[in-house]
Amino acid sequence: MKKHNFSAGPSILPQEVFEKAAQAVLDFNNSGLSILEISHRSKDFVAVMEEARALVLELMGLEGKGYQALFLSGGASLEFLRVPYNLMKMHGKAAYLDTGTWAAGAIKEARQFGDTNVIGSSKADNYSYIPKDYTVPADADYFHCTSNNTIFGTQMHSFPETTIPVVCDMSSDIFSRNLDFSKFDLIYAGAQKNMGPAGTTLIVVKESILGHTGRVIPSILDYKQHIDKESMYNTPSVFAVYTSYLTLQWLKNNGGIDAMEKRNNDKAALLYAEIDRNPLFSGTAKTKDRSRMNVTFLLKDEAHTEQFDKLWKAAGISGLPGHRSVGGYRASIYNAMPIESVQVLVDVMKELERSSQ
Repeated sequence: MKKHNFSAGPSILPQEVFEKAAQAVLDFNNSGLSILEISHRSKDFVAVMEEARALVLELMGLEGKGYQALFLSGGASLEFLRVPYNLMKMHGKAAYLDTGTWAAGAIKEARQFGDTNVIGSSKADNYSYIPKDYTVPADADYFHCTSNNTIFGTQMHSFPETTIPVVCDMSSDIFSRNLDFSKFDLIYAGAQKNMGPAGTTLIVVKESILGHTGRVIPSILDYKQHIDKESMYNTPSVFAVYTSYLTLQWLKNNGGIDAMEKRNNDKAALLYAEIDRNPLFSGTAKTKDRSRMNVTFLLKDEAHTEQFDKLWKAAGISGLPGHRSVGGYRASIYNAMPIESVQVLVDVMKELERSSQ
């Protein structure tokens, strides 16, 4: 039985992507070669890379606006380092919003390069909300935020207006909702949430913000080098890029980002309604800042834990436990998650309520 995969990542992908990727492992484009052994310089894979990069800009509405899309290695965690290397000037400073574990990781790396001003933080309240009362300093080299927080189940539903470059880690909600992506100067996202398997990281960067730091940047960390080499400065993660390309095609063919946003809103509304209705459960994030990607919740009485765990496992649900650092439960409902799977979880929650009476 195919399980209902609520894992935070690596996560569920569309079934047709699995099928096409599986076929490519056996024979890629009728070449007689597996995608796992094909040269990254081959005509067939160069076409995949070019089309994937173009498709990213098309879906985001950024074609012809001075942006480049890259597929790089190292995960989003490497971007914590690469961003200040490329954007923070010598003796410069940056502004960061601290909304969770991954934002804190980005802040830690930035502090190696200069004055890193944390202009807002919800750490004191266990990252249960998104800070609102902050001012982005006009003299900072850039502002960095994390749009969605997988561990604590919060999401930014608005972004500050500012004249300085805006950098956003969208690893866990990329392509899940329609935004004015032109308001961001650099976006990065690990593929393994909404786009593909682990192994590649999407970078979308406005070229005009690069080359102004006055520092020597190691070539492998220099965005300009990767742009000049068309995302092939070093050997890319061929299979991860190919699978991400298949997912981007699926997204486009199924209504694009607008359609994904409606699907995701419907799924989140269904699950949050049950959490709020059911007397056995409580959400962990402030209502106005709840994530539509990662729904975090607790049992009010841990005495029900054993029974609840038995029920959801018996229903074919996988990946429901919360992050090891916080416990509880987390249902990740990324683009490829069908609403039918969310309904299965809701039914399990209702069954627990009935059996406890």
